[in-house]
Amino acid sequence: MIPEIEKRSKSEIKNFQEKELQLLLKYLDKNSPFYQKWFNKHKINLSEIRTLEDLVKIPVTTKDELQKYNNDFFCVKTSKIVDYVTTSGTTGKPVFFGLTDKDLDRLAYNEAISFACSNVTKNDVIQLMTTIDRRFMAGLAYFLGARKLSAGIIRVGAGIPELQWDSINKFNPTYLIAVPSFLLKLIEYAENNDIDINKSSVKGAICIGEPLKNQDFSLNVLSQKIKSKWHIDLYSTYASTEMGTAFAECEYQQGGHHHPELIIVEILDDNDDPVKEGEEGELVVTTLGVEAMPLLRFKTGDIVKAHNDSCKCGRNTLRLGPVVGRKKQMIKYKGTTIYPPAMHNLLNDFAEVENYIIEIDSNEIGTDKITIKIGAHKVSLDLVEKLKDHFRAKLRVSPQIEFVSVKEINILRFPKMSRKPLLFIDKRKKRIE
Repeated sequence: MIPEIEKRSKSEIKNFQEKELQLLLKYLDKNSPFYQKWFNKHKINLSEIRTLEDLVKIPVTTKDELQKYNNDFFCVKTSKIVDYVTTSGTTGKPVFFGLTDKDLDRLAYNEAISFACSNVTKNDVIQLMTTIDRRFMAGLAYFLGARKLSAGIIRVGAGIPELQWDSINKFNPTYLIAVPSFLLKLIEYAENNDIDINKSSVKGAICIGEPLKNQDFSLNVLSQKIKSKWHIDLYSTYASTEMGTAFAECEYQQGGHHHPELIIVEILDDNDDPVKEGEEGELVVTTLGVEAMPLLRFKTGDIVKAHNDSCKCGRNTLRLGPVVGRKKQMIKYKGTTIYPPAMHNLLNDFAEVENYIIEIDSNEIGTDKITIKIGAHKVSLDLVEKLKDHFRAKLRVSPQIEFVSVKEINILRFPKMSRKPLLFIDKRKKRIE
């Protein structure tokens, strides 16, 4: 189930997107209070925007604008909205989005082709280990996508290994949708309860929220730990509420595939100029086919690198590598730039570390201070030294390490209203833009 446009030549894909861009610009100019003012404020002549390269003539839209002018982004009357969702608010105040029936159909299509990209078929049963409530778009998208694909779905929700295994044993799902670190909890529960995980029905997991790969697409420590015990396929997927679109891995697992019928992708540097091919930068997206709240040149805040060579699966679309980090979570520590995912990978290398949370604060001279709070059942000076040596060797930094109870870390990781685990707390007074 590969959409025809994704198998076309790169020039054909570009021509297709440029036609879709014209439709979007006309739609925004007619229906979007925000973009009407935006075009007027910046004296944008839409007749001059003909190609993807012309997009640089339009200033980018940021989360600040979304938060400040949330209602002005709506292009339809409230009576047409059939579902409301909100962003997670990881790096600021949550933003709400409304979806029309057409938008829900688009969301279902997106997830169906993303599932199909990761080898899920109508004959599979998917066990959903994320919430579908709390205004969470992802859980809704997974459910709608499974229905569109005619696959079965079991809505178990997050956590509770005992309940997850009960559902696996009763309903025989073939795929799981889960945060990768939770798969380790499932493995631990199975080992403690004489469950042979490799005799279960599960053949693959679609993983969200945490990276599975290094930048060269080799398995990182977390995925190595999972696959060393559970012989299943692991697929990365990357998405956001603002995009309403997913980048899913195919069987060759060389990055998340772009769906050109749903989104236009740019990767920009700190000056909002396109990066050179092969360089990392901030992902900027323009949504296609969205009715209620389309976005034009929206800065996601995620630092990524694109891969433009064709894939063995037959798709000619670009692929996004693992997210390097979120721009607002960038840490400058003694001349070294670090993103939290790099620290997650190092901490996952230690079996003694049960859970953890990373806190960033400013010290008395205004530079960043890193504190890693670790929950471990056995604490020793030897473990502290090993952790610090590992950080110095891999990242050239030596963070402050504090050991607290596993329970206390879990409280910090799952604050009220949380829809996914929190791994990073930014206490800096001025966030890095």
